[in-house]
Parts: sequence; C-alpha cells; structure tokens
Amino acid sequence: MEFWTVFYAVSFYFATFILISGVVYKIYQYAKTPAPLKVPTMPAPLTSSGVVVRILMEVILFKSLFRSNKWIWLFAMMFHGALWIVLLRHVRYFVVEPGLIIDLIQPFGKYGSFIMLFGLLGLFMRRIFVERIRYISSPSDYLMLILLIAIGISGILVSFVTRTDIIQFKAFMLSVVCFQWQHFQLPEYQIPIDAMLLFHLAAVMLLMIIFPISKLLHAPGIFFSPGRNQIDNSREKRHIAPWAVKKFETQQKGN
Repeated sequence: MEFWTVFYAVSFYFATFILISGVVYKIYQYAKTPAPLKVPTMPAPLTSSGVVVRILMEVILFKSLFRSNKWIWLFAMMFHGALWIVLLRHVRYFVVEPGLIIDLIQPFGKYGSFIMLFGLLGLFMRRIFVERIRYISSPSDYLMLILLIAIGISGILVSFVTRTDIIQFKAFMLSVVCFQWQHFQLPEYQIPIDAMLLFHLAAVMLLMIIFPISKLLHAPGIFFSPGRNQIDNSREKRHIAPWAVKKFETQQKGN
C-alpha cells in the first residue's frame, strides 16, 4: 500500500474518533452540570415553546449578536451560513449517490467558499483592530481563526488551481468510510498525491482533533446555556437545582 494512503486513512479514523467521543463527553458534562439559580437573560420567554424559539433564533440568526453589533453579525452570518453550504457540498465525497439536494448545492458550495473566507477574514480583523476584543483574545483565538482560514484557502486552491483528481479522491474516501482497505492495493483507490490536497486534509483533521477542547464547542454549548434555556417563571415557580433537591432529601432521611 502507498504510504500516504495508509497514513491519511488511519489519521481520518483517529480524528473522527477524537471528534465524536470528545463532543459526546462534553455534551454529557454540560447536561450533568447543575444550574443553581434562575438566571435567564432578559427579556426572557415565559413558556417552554418560547425558549425553543429563542434558542433557534440565536442558533440560526444570531439575534443577540445582531442587536449588539451589526457588522460583526454580518461577518459571522457570512462565515457560518457559507460553512454549512460548503459542508453539505462535501457530502458527495462520502456517499455513492449524494442525491438531488446535494447535487443542486454543488455550484453554490464551490463559490460559497469565497464568502466563508471573507467572513473569516472579517472576524480575524475584528480581533486585531477592535480594542476591547483584542484585550480579551488569547493566542488560541488567533490560531483557531488562522487554521480555519488555512482550510478555506487550501480548499479554494484545490478547487480552482491545482485541480485534484476528484474521482480518485472520492474512491479513496469511500474505501475509508466503508472500511474497504483491500482497495488500497489498486492505484485508482489511493489518495491523489497533491500537496495542496494533503495540506487541506491535514488541516481539517487537526481541526477535528482540537474541536472538543476549543472554544468552537459553543456550537453544542449554546443549547445548555442557563441564560438562554431557562423560562422566566421565578415568581410563579421556585427553582431548585437537582443537587439541592438530593441534598434536602438526604437531610430529611437523616432526621
């Protein structure tokens, strides 16, 4: 087997395992962490359905960011919206028949990478030129944006400059996903030796590995934010954290 084919196949399994297990563990931690106080950010919804709508408005439209800063909201929407289109476009490399929706997304995803990159550059400039943001930014914040920008630029170069053999790359990815390692003996199933493609894949796998320990965990974390997922019913119903209930019950049994 060709060295780079085996190396990237094994690296893909490793990165996927770290990503899935790490995110699942963090979600478990978020779910188990008690919320000792009733602390919804005002104005807060009064019903459970209102909480669902509020979280969806934050996840899809970044409502609070829009209220606080319009131009940062614009860059964030450009990046996140284009990122979803680009990710959906990449589905074709992991399935034999991607379907009509994925086929229709292909031209939008190809050029959506430019919008994603423009949004990333705007967010990066924000950390450099906005004093209050620069003050609270750590080196990891800059490195994360640089990694995302490197993924975007290398992906654009693979699509428009180096012209990688996409058919061979898809055959390689399908063999990896389906655990068909015997195919790697054949040249048409090996990963294309394209420096820019290899760099792009390495950057993506690095992002997958560090995702569970980075600030990018705000993606699942927002659903567990007490300021967002609580109902404003402190006057109608007393809020008691689960750990406090258990402590009270233990004391009652002791008495």
